[in-house]
Amino acid sequence: MSERSHTIPTPEGEYFESNRFAGLSSLLGLIAIVALALCVVGAFLNPHQFSYSWLFAFAFFFTLCAGCFFWTIVHHATDADWSVVVRRQLENIAVLLVVLAILFVPILLLRRHLYSWMDIPPGVEHSLDAKRAYLNWYFFLIRAVVFLGFFFCASLALRRLSVKQDKDGNPRFTILMRKVAFISLPMFALCLTFGAFDWLMSLNYHWFSTMFGVYIFAGAAGSSMSLLVLVITALRRAGYLKDVITVEHYHIMGKWMLAFTIFWAYIGFGQYMLIWYANIPEETQFFITRNTESWWALSMLLVVGRFFVCFAILLLRSIKKEPRNLCWVAGWILFMQLLDMYIIVLPALHGTGVHVSIWDLLSPIAIGATLGFVYLRIVARTSLFPVRDPRLIESLNLVN
Repeated sequence: MSERSHTIPTPEGEYFESNRFAGLSSLLGLIAIVALALCVVGAFLNPHQFSYSWLFAFAFFFTLCAGCFFWTIVHHATDADWSVVVRRQLENIAVLLVVLAILFVPILLLRRHLYSWMDIPPGVEHSLDAKRAYLNWYFFLIRAVVFLGFFFCASLALRRLSVKQDKDGNPRFTILMRKVAFISLPMFALCLTFGAFDWLMSLNYHWFSTMFGVYIFAGAAGSSMSLLVLVITALRRAGYLKDVITVEHYHIMGKWMLAFTIFWAYIGFGQYMLIWYANIPEETQFFITRNTESWWALSMLLVVGRFFVCFAILLLRSIKKEPRNLCWVAGWILFMQLLDMYIIVLPALHGTGVHVSIWDLLSPIAIGATLGFVYLRIVARTSLFPVRDPRLIESLNLVN
């Protein structure tokens, strides 16, 4: 750690002035209401298409918020100091999982349009009968409640403990948050993996891959770190966190973006190579659909854009230490994550080629505007960073 002095924040912390952004908040609220209303119309007019579009949008934002939750629990479990000053924004985004739990309801209501195995009676297909113990509606519902309930409770608990520590700086809260994090790590792995199996993989109940959960996790971790870069930069441009977040913090966030760019490619290639090598029809059909017709172009864009482009750029130290340039890369990674979720979900509906629907656009707008509106409400309630965390000074004086 550096021996240089640093301005110590006041005990009151630094607060987001919601009245300065009342116009933005109102605009997001209006967009959310209109888009959600149109989505309700879409659910009645074209429920089959809308259900896939909504699932695609839900999966995208869920991976972002779940990824921020992952970085929060890793921060506590590893006793990291660099991430203290950015942790509050991770907590604020992670707690949006509460909203996403509510936005999962349309998927439950439209389940029969998404999951064909729910409509096939026993005795019709032997391969499905062999999976009935897992693939049945009641067990599916119970798992969804458990998974979303875990994310709901754990994200709220960590944020509340963190906010309580702002009042008196009691190190007891640090220990409590660490305990919650240790419990949450294995639960996070199980809930994210089986959530990916249930909500995404079972769109094609014939297909299976033990690496699919890790693939979703790799995309979630990298894209959520990119989202953090954009959120922190937006706050700094609004005049906040000027003396708190430094180039050193950007450098570390950039290195994590690079690390998970590589990890995403490694897992994606490993999954593809093993399935290609085994050449089992139940496994290969997933990639055959996405490597033919117009889906092939989007798949190639994902491979080149998500790995080769990002890898080459993020190798440069100058990019990682320049917030503006890093933001461009972060925005691109978020777009690639959006494309990734699109390629995972929509070919299950349009197997013969890309067919863009208006609901593919309205669904992300509706969920994104809703989450943005709630975020602006949440961020103003507490200090923008944990002002009395015992490791705050080390984080402020970070040098790497």
